[in-house]
Amino acid sequence: MSKESLDINYIFETSWEVCNKIGGIYTVLSTQAKELLANTDGNAIYIGPCVGNENNDTVFKESKTLLKSWKKQATEVDGLNVKIGKWNIPGSPVVILVDFKPFFSMKNNFFFLMWSKFGVNSLHSYGDYDESVIFGYAAAKVIESYCKFNKKEMDGKNIVAEFHEWTTASGLLYVKGHLPEVKTVFTTHATTVGRSICFNNKPLYKYFTNYNGDQMAQELNVEAKHSIEKKAAHFADCFTTVSDISAKECEQLLEKNPNLVTPNGFETDFVPKGKKFEEKRIEARANLTKVAEAVIGKMISKNAFFVATSGRYEFKNKGIDVFLESLKILSQNTNLKKEVIAFIMVPGYISGPRKDLLDKLNEKAKYQLTNNNYTHDLYRTYDDEVLSALRYYKMDNNSDSKVKVIFVPSYLDGKDGIFNMSYYDLLTGLDMTVFASYYEPWGYTPLESAAFGIPTATTNLSGFGAWVSKEPVDITNGVAVLMRTEDNSHELAEDIHNNILLLTSKKKDELDAISQKAKDIAAKASWKNFIKYSMESFRMAIKKNI
Repeated sequence: MSKESLDINYIFETSWEVCNKIGGIYTVLSTQAKELLANTDGNAIYIGPCVGNENNDTVFKESKTLLKSWKKQATEVDGLNVKIGKWNIPGSPVVILVDFKPFFSMKNNFFFLMWSKFGVNSLHSYGDYDESVIFGYAAAKVIESYCKFNKKEMDGKNIVAEFHEWTTASGLLYVKGHLPEVKTVFTTHATTVGRSICFNNKPLYKYFTNYNGDQMAQELNVEAKHSIEKKAAHFADCFTTVSDISAKECEQLLEKNPNLVTPNGFETDFVPKGKKFEEKRIEARANLTKVAEAVIGKMISKNAFFVATSGRYEFKNKGIDVFLESLKILSQNTNLKKEVIAFIMVPGYISGPRKDLLDKLNEKAKYQLTNNNYTHDLYRTYDDEVLSALRYYKMDNNSDSKVKVIFVPSYLDGKDGIFNMSYYDLLTGLDMTVFASYYEPWGYTPLESAAFGIPTATTNLSGFGAWVSKEPVDITNGVAVLMRTEDNSHELAEDIHNNILLLTSKKKDELDAISQKAKDIAAKASWKNFIKYSMESFRMAIKKNI
């Protein structure tokens, strides 16, 4: 369908993760922006929260002239405190960051409005619910102010506002009640109840069709979040989700079948090409090697095989538990010829980089580290799940085993104090990644890995894995899709171990071919190919009730 036939004139994209990296939605929006702007003549504005992100000029470049006239109106008449600039990503979209804190004084009135108009039950709210709802409200006030100020220009035009996750659902409901000229899209990336079932170690898949969303929300104490998410799904002009897996979840738990599945893509501009990639790979491997040797206290071989997992610290949901078990199995396999260095790159509860490790890296000390399997100081080493598993498996990096494990419990934003390189830059130095997901509605980490040409293993329970293949495929495919069920974690660990072992045995020309296969799969999942789904969701919203 051509851009002209869609006739979309203005788009507002609202998310808690605009210029504010927390999880996968940041990747969705930051990699999608270039193609979205190209398909809408550039008339897309991103709305995010003021939470310190406005002070990070590597992410957000504030402008004193952009939307200057409207800003004066918004500030002096509409009582909004906003910062306007560009997001420092491919496409450089216009961003409005809004300070939502002044609206807390209106919280009770707004909660009553959502209840009386839409039936949202905020009675049992707690924690981050209030903050998210007020941000959504503030974002909607930004849209209202902007549309009223530009009324003559926007009159009769097609305007769409997309809201991501329950954390902005309140904004959608406000727009629905106050701005009938603005069509709404609600996109859920994971349902509140589905995620909570998994977090509470309840079996999601075994009893899936017997779960009632409202009942489970009450049992798991997430009633308010589930309520606002469910109402947004039902009242939106178009309701979307990111995979067939999450669509089933929405139908069962939100009692609403999504109007459209809009799979997440990736922007290849984030991937260095040719000689630049090789230079970055050499730099990354040197950095990974230097840190690994300082932590372990031993030299590692030049052809060491670097494998990693990354993402949120969700020990079961992200399959960290199974990955560690697979490494234990690998360490006992006498057929393993290469040294394997495994990195667990998931942010934990840390105080900062280890001083003793910094001294070693800066050649101020030559002693062996007492704790030789993590890079940053954790507040609670005694009950940390990764360290507890390493103790259980007796993988302390002191033995002669060819497998060593290093826990990197810090955000890799280039300022972690140890690597001081971004995750994407370090990714270029890896030989393989593993994401043994139990709960993963989409799964950006394996897609990112494939885009960088790093062979990756994921599971059929991730949206991306299910998209790649409905049947099991091994790592020679570029992306291995391994079967995971409710009860087969040990078999899955064996499968991961087999795939790592298989890749360590391959010659360079074979590895190059596998790397290219990974890139080819990622290319099919680029935003250039997937943006049509997002555009279709906007078209569906525009045509609602016409």
